[in-house]
Amino acid sequence: MEEAKGGGKAEKQKVCKRCKQSYSPPSNNLSACRFHPSYFVCRRHDDQKRYYELGPDDPPYAARFYDCCGAEDPEAPGCVMSSHVSYDDE
Repeated sequence: MEEAKGGGKAEKQKVCKRCKQSYSPPSNNLSACRFHPSYFVCRRHDDQKRYYELGPDDPPYAARFYDCCGAEDPEAPGCVMSSHVSYDDE
């Protein structure tokens, strides 16, 4: 195990399976992880009143957005905040 300065043991970094960020377990809290609970999709949105920016090669019915919140940018920050969940956690 890694040693921290001062002779103590350092906490092993974990990777969150929701946001893919590295974190240390002591720093994990209810607002540490921000993620989208659904997929980024390309289809017609159920809400016909919304307009989406389409690319020149997109069919007129296609819209790209997160199914959970409607964000159109694939790099948009997550719409849900929670604590990190490690791949090591069951």
